[in-house]
Amino acid sequence: TVSADMNYRKNLWTPEEAQKTMIPLMEYVDVAIGNEEDAEKCLGIAAEGVDVTAGEIDANAYESVVKNLVSKYGFKKVAITLRESHSADDNDWSAIYFDGTDILVGKKYPVRIVDRVGGGDAFCGGMIYGLNRDDWSSREVLDFAVASSAISHTFHGDFNLVSLKEVLSVAGGDTSGRVQR
Repeated sequence: TVSADMNYRKNLWTPEEAQKTMIPLMEYVDVAIGNEEDAEKCLGIAAEGVDVTAGEIDANAYESVVKNLVSKYGFKKVAITLRESHSADDNDWSAIYFDGTDILVGKKYPVRIVDRVGGGDAFCGGMIYGLNRDDWSSREVLDFAVASSAISHTFHGDFNLVSLKEVLSVAGGDTSGRVQR
């Protein structure tokens, strides 16, 4: 299984340069991961009628992006992260996931941002970990990835230092913030 994190960065290249590089690689990709900007800038597929600056995101509006990505590139699975920015410090974090059959919407976590760097990497890592668990449902894969990423926004640094147990606890619904020993 080959996964690709599209991760567009405007300071690294233009959309044209990104597409010139990324599009030819997509024939080798089974699992595509990114956000709406990544899909547009790297692969030329835009989310119609979506204004990410409005502070509110309708997850259903992204179904067309998923369907277009699958149709155009033949991905077996697609995950798109969803960030509702209420301010620089307060975001709601979630994702949608096409598992090859169904489109699932992840839990939405209100997050007080400490450091956004690494949040996408934590999501990708969570997806890859979950996809390698043969005993997990698609829902469990998505919940784990979203929880992993939401947690990573709450500390400094671009790598996730939390334990599997901690992520599973949050993914399972424990968002109390209580110390677990």
